Amino acid sequence: MSTDRSLMTIEDLAIEKKRLAWHSRRGMKELDVLLVPFLAEVYDDLSEEDKTKYRNLLDQQDPDLFTLFMRTSRSDNADLQYMVDMILNRVQPS
Repeated sequence: MSTDRSLMTIEDLAIEKKRLAWHSRRGMKELDVLLVPFLAEVYDDLSEEDKTKYRNLLDQQDPDLFTLFMRTSRSDNADLQYMVDMILNRVQPS
């Protein structure tokens, strides 16, 4: 699959979405209830930059994501924290 998303075919995008759905299912219910609906309901409307941030978020380890989403820690990575905040604000508006 091309790394230039503007050149991706519809089939490539469908495959990528399925891959993201698989990676959004983390095996920790606390993470699954946040990530799976976000992917299904919000991801397609994100900017390309935010889609990249979401994909990078999925590269993180479950225990690290758990502490970020439970707000017991904050990430030093601004993009990662931005995405965590976006997902949490969707389900827990301020």
